[in-house]
Amino acid sequence: MKRIGLAILATTLGLCLAVQAWAGAPTEQARQYTDQVLKVLKDPALNDAQRRSAIRKVAEEVFDLSETAKRALGRHWQARTAAEREEFTRVFADFLENAYLSKLSLYSGERVSYVSESIDGDYAVVGARILRKGGTEIPVEARMFRRSNRWYIYDVSVEGISMVNNYRSQFNAIIQKSSYEQLVQRLRATQEVSLNNR
Repeated sequence: MKRIGLAILATTLGLCLAVQAWAGAPTEQARQYTDQVLKVLKDPALNDAQRRSAIRKVAEEVFDLSETAKRALGRHWQARTAAEREEFTRVFADFLENAYLSKLSLYSGERVSYVSESIDGDYAVVGARILRKGGTEIPVEARMFRRSNRWYIYDVSVEGISMVNNYRSQFNAIIQKSSYEQLVQRLRATQEVSLNNR
């Protein structure tokens, strides 16, 4: 079940990372860029490394990785120096890539249906459903904020489970039991294991 959940989240990230940062309504941006990401996922000329690289570029444009890292670290972010924040953002981005984007090869023809959009000032939530081949629908939400007329994702929820909240809970537990430095060391170790397994 955990493996299926990871596959769904990986596919979802690949699709929801697709909320392009162009000016315009968040849902319209999602629809436009999802089409481009699906094209990458379906392109038989691309190998896994090329596909992963293309999706990583999308993520860097669409996610505000600093905001995502800040929210994932929660109350511990304030105690970090500017250098530590920059380092954590970089390490966390690599961790996310290894955890999810490397599993994009598990994509098997899922489709996306957008079902809702709510905008409150500079924040928006785009609701969608991932339609699986067997007819199952998986609810997904992309939480976004606007800065300089661009929309950026800072969190993705799958079936009501927030990626940011999930990591915040795990990271807080590690820091409470050991230290912030131990958390960074663990994230780096995960990166090294992943690189060795490629």
